[in-house]
Amino acid sequence: MLKINNITMSYGPVTALKNISMDIKEGEIVAILGANGAGKTSLLRTISGLEIASEGSIIFKGSTIQKVPSDKIVKMGIAHSPEGRRIFPEMTVLENLNLGAFFIKDKTKIQNNLETAFKYFPVLKERLNQLGGTLSGGEQQMLALARALMSSPALLMLDEPSLGLAPKIIEKIFEIITAINKEQNVSILLVEQNANEALYHSHRAYVLENGEITISGSAKELKSDPRVIEAYLGS
Repeated sequence: MLKINNITMSYGPVTALKNISMDIKEGEIVAILGANGAGKTSLLRTISGLEIASEGSIIFKGSTIQKVPSDKIVKMGIAHSPEGRRIFPEMTVLENLNLGAFFIKDKTKIQNNLETAFKYFPVLKERLNQLGGTLSGGEQQMLALARALMSSPALLMLDEPSLGLAPKIIEKIFEIITAINKEQNVSILLVEQNANEALYHSHRAYVLENGEITISGSAKELKSDPRVIEAYLGS
């Protein structure tokens, strides 16, 4: 579904990504692990067209996308739920959700997508006319995920979905992510500092260090890799 070939991306003189190559197959959950500043968010931003790779290629469903505008990338089937949720606090839950379907003209499809969102996040239906900024942290994360789902993505990119949440809410969020993957056949690229949860729910994973991939393999392999255990999982 997604193939990245030797991309390099810089912020001015600072190289954020160095010769990154990776792939995501249809129906997979792929995790990206790494410390703060490793380049995880930069990778998602480059895939979604918010940053431009200076070298290499990004191919989604057979089409090269690294110089395609971000709004067109959404239309092609890639949704990006950014770190920190980034909901619109002065807009209602419904208004936030409708923004996720900004390019869909078919009202029936929008309604169907709303019903799918409510299936996974029923609390949002109860809060439909409530301002986004008045939701709890967990509810705001649910709203961010649901908004991304509103575009009918084939690939859903999630940046730190567990950030700042209580353990019980984190468990619930990951249960929903897994259900979306299985029931909607949505491939998921997951950036997550909670390495235990990420590897438990993923099929494969990559480790980013200083903008480079240093370890890759199945989630099972990474869970038993001494380097991963020492750096991310604890002894």
